[in-house]
Amino acid sequence: MGFRERFLLTGKTALVTGCRRGLGKAIAEGLAEAGADIIGVSASLESESEIEKTVLKLGRQFQPYQCDFSNREDLYQFINTVKGKGEPVDILVNNAGTLERKPIVEHPDEDWDKVIEVNLNSQFILSREFGKDMVKRGNGKIIFIASILSFQGGLTVPGYTASKGAIGQLTMALSNEWASLGVNVNAIAPGYFATDINLNLREDPVRNPALLSRIPAGHYGDPEDLKGPVVFLASEASNYVHGTLLTVDGGWMGR
Repeated sequence: MGFRERFLLTGKTALVTGCRRGLGKAIAEGLAEAGADIIGVSASLESESEIEKTVLKLGRQFQPYQCDFSNREDLYQFINTVKGKGEPVDILVNNAGTLERKPIVEHPDEDWDKVIEVNLNSQFILSREFGKDMVKRGNGKIIFIASILSFQGGLTVPGYTASKGAIGQLTMALSNEWASLGVNVNAIAPGYFATDINLNLREDPVRNPALLSRIPAGHYGDPEDLKGPVVFLASEASNYVHGTLLTVDGGWMGR
């Protein structure tokens, strides 16, 4: 196989959570551009969504689903529906996430519980349920979307930080068990991107310039910047990459 062919995903099916907008939308686009068919799922993925139109225009198949990742029953129903179709999931991208921003002394149990359920618990269950099929087949790729807060504490987002730190450890734990069985488990840790989740920060007259001055690249990331890293980790080009947290952060973690 030639060098370029190792990056192609033709004939593969990728399940991308949180694909309706932002990073997840760009990830699904990038995988489709590399040749993969897409199973897309978000809590509010509408019929004939923009991402569905984009994937179909690329000549790839798109299967849309809605799932509330904070609801365990809804999650298992989604998993059973996908598995019931009998089509193998070759690539799983755990991107769906949520954030509740409040000072710790004002941070209620329900905010903590929701963030941990969506950002950590559901991702473990998805990885276990689809990963066991990958293990049986002897191949598969699982990619978590972690964060630079997998390494740092952040401010006023304790649940988000705790969940992303745990995702980093979960990436390594799954990799330790599955690397020898043909399944690659890795994570991408984005820095600050121009997405809705960071809108309040980007509009903050104090924190916005402080953040930009801390990023060596001098600007926020564009969701398109994740296409290359995710296609690499989803493709045969990364077959010897296991348990890695790849930062895509404009140099933030090197500062």
